[in-house]
Amino acid sequence: MKATKIIYWVTTTLFFLFEGVMPAIYGNSPLAKEGFAHLGYPDYFRVLLTIFKVTGALVLILPFFKGRIKEWAYAGFTFNLVSAAVSHGVVDGLSNGQTFFPIFVLLILAISYFTYHKIFGVPSK
Repeated sequence: MKATKIIYWVTTTLFFLFEGVMPAIYGNSPLAKEGFAHLGYPDYFRVLLTIFKVTGALVLILPFFKGRIKEWAYAGFTFNLVSAAVSHGVVDGLSNGQTFFPIFVLLILAISYFTYHKIFGVPSK
């Protein structure tokens, strides 16, 4: 059980850094604006996504959030990461590393999710 908790906290912290801290710091940078424009998304979507990412990452990292809200955060990030991989794949092609990075982050999220359920005894369906 101790190893499972360590894996949970390492993956959740990594995910928090990728999807919570980085968007909070760099979500308004010229590079982020250029990236969203390159994918064909409007600028307001970048702002909205940054707010949702930071909020969702806080829900995942803070231990007093439990139950349905945490499940919704995991689901929202799953939709976001799959959509990001598809967007990059369609616009940039499969040879671009940015296409596969969201899948890598999704794997980290999946490990966090399954270890969360293993620790807290919430049956995964």
